[in-house]
Amino acid sequence: MPPVAANPQSESRRYWGLVALAALLALAGYAAAHHMDVNGHAVTGMDNRVVWGLPHVFAILMIVAASGVLNVASIGSVFGQAEYKARAPLAGLLCIALLAGGLFVLMLDLGRPERMVVAATHYNFTSVFAWNVFIYTGMFAVAAAYLWTLMERRMSRWSGPLGVAALVWRFVLTTGTGAIFAFLVARPAYGSALLPPLFIVLSFAWGLAVFLVAQAAAYAWCGRALPEAIHARMRRLLGVFVAAALYFSLVHHLVNAYFAQQQAFERFLLVDGGLYPLLYWGAFVAAGSVAPLALLWRRGAPSAASTLAAALLVLLGAFAWLYVFVIGGQAYPQPIFPGFDARSSFGDGAIARYAPRWPELVLGIGGVALAALVTLVGARAFAFVPEDPATTPAPAARGAGAD
Repeated sequence: MPPVAANPQSESRRYWGLVALAALLALAGYAAAHHMDVNGHAVTGMDNRVVWGLPHVFAILMIVAASGVLNVASIGSVFGQAEYKARAPLAGLLCIALLAGGLFVLMLDLGRPERMVVAATHYNFTSVFAWNVFIYTGMFAVAAAYLWTLMERRMSRWSGPLGVAALVWRFVLTTGTGAIFAFLVARPAYGSALLPPLFIVLSFAWGLAVFLVAQAAAYAWCGRALPEAIHARMRRLLGVFVAAALYFSLVHHLVNAYFAQQQAFERFLLVDGGLYPLLYWGAFVAAGSVAPLALLWRRGAPSAASTLAAALLVLLGAFAWLYVFVIGGQAYPQPIFPGFDARSSFGDGAIARYAPRWPELVLGIGGVALAALVTLVGARAFAFVPEDPATTPAPAARGAGAD
């Protein structure tokens, strides 16, 4: 549905302005990656101990959210919920856009992105990274085919089977992402069988939060209001996902803290690690979980603005959780000789210091901008904005003077 605007020229200028801004930010991200490629990772905050920096936080957030956002489509196609089925095309578009943005950051942060050709032609199937070459490309293919069945009436009879395939594949993708860390047994932060299911639950919350933000932006752009019944269902569902994500995260730390060999690490991450406890308890638990739950489950009928605020807070908490998990997990010294203290001039046994620098931040923002660019172009070219029979114009958009 095209935007409802009193001045089509003004609407068009705003759209192309957003497209130009997203394209410029994506190009800036590529330029930052080129700067790191030419000058080496010495221009970043990363070193031989913290090898996955801020760009990986951006990339993993987008990849996990790409899997989770497709859950909206699965609820409609697989479980037959009509309200969610109308949102399946937008969910599929967001899945492709977020996955593209995440892989943009991930591959440009490798240092030698041209070596990806080697990874794509020579496979070591004992490595989970080799598995992900197939998992990510398969997700693109499944999501694109699923969108085809939704947008082409002649293919609609295949939307159910492909919806099931998309549901299964997104579980595979998120499990593979969690397995990357679960198989790193040498790091106290990782090496846990709880990580794949934890990432799946986190993807539910993060993906739905991204979808709610994108849906709110699309409805505001078109001058429409989301029907209250649908708003209430999606709000409650986000609350359930956020509560489940918080529960699984706390259980993960509780299990780790039970083992004596993990207690020092857990104390570092949750109590005396400086920035990391602050981000975990303040940004993830308080601001990113408890505050959204208070907004979503408060008495009365929460407004669309409060739901949007809750979704944004969930994404803030997601970024904080990943920063603590990825960066904090590397900053803690690796136990080279378990049971003994190992110290050297290299820094063995010492906490690694990491401070992200501007190329890392610009590269991460560039990936988000690329995801936004794909979404903007796709939403303009095809009818991805949900159509609800009971949709009414938003109060601010009524009348000829809405623009």
